[in-house]
Amino acid sequence: MDIQFWTEFLLWCTIINVGLLIFIAFWQMVAPGMLFKTQSFFFPMEREKFTYVFYLFLGIYKALFLVFNLVPLIVLLIIG
Repeated sequence: MDIQFWTEFLLWCTIINVGLLIFIAFWQMVAPGMLFKTQSFFFPMEREKFTYVFYLFLGIYKALFLVFNLVPLIVLLIIG
């Protein structure tokens, strides 16, 4: 396994994670009621709490994505 392998691996991880982040944010903007109804079936909670937890999840997901996918990819692109 060389730098080229890890660069391609992290590139695809980054593409997939950006796609998931956009997909989830899109559904939250387009159909927040449907998303709340679906999730409240599994995890009953108030609407305000759901919104708070959802945006907290998006923030943590984005932070982990930046730290574990994008930054290592940029480093490998710089040194590669």
